[in-house]
Amino acid sequence: MAEEAAAAGSSVVGRAVEEVRSALNEHADVVAELFGRVSSELRTGFAPAVDSFIGFFHAVDWKEPWLISMLTFHAILLLVTIISRRNVNFQLILSALTFSGVFLAERINTFLGQNWKSFSSQNYFDSQGLFISVVWSGPLLLITILILVNTLVTLCMLIVRWKRAELRHRARQARNKQD
Repeated sequence: MAEEAAAAGSSVVGRAVEEVRSALNEHADVVAELFGRVSSELRTGFAPAVDSFIGFFHAVDWKEPWLISMLTFHAILLLVTIISRRNVNFQLILSALTFSGVFLAERINTFLGQNWKSFSSQNYFDSQGLFISVVWSGPLLLITILILVNTLVTLCMLIVRWKRAELRHRARQARNKQD
């Protein structure tokens, strides 16, 4: 009788294991099909964005002196940001300046759009501000993100130093109590 119950129990367990295995295989097939669809859509979905970027890049005359000056400004600002990474106060000021530059981008775009003939061969300054966003605000935001990451790393290192000093202090206190 016990043998029959054990056989029936193992039969039930065997069927349950088989059902679970079948369900997992079906799930794996569905996930694989979904992943295949998503990856193919991503591959075809990024093509228009890449084409637009290449079109934008070729539409701009990168040899204009004011563009070279602006790119040089961003390169120098990035270099100053990297060199001053240990000076948190200076980086705070630099971050405020970069945020101010991004904040003023709309006004700069309007001003440059009205006066583009005096310094440029074509009007890059559309009403939506795409050009100024890509060439002015984008690099400033990347520099600000770099400053933010540096500040977070500095704060983490400071917390570690503080905790180590606290643990050393507690160990000294414990040693003094034992003596």
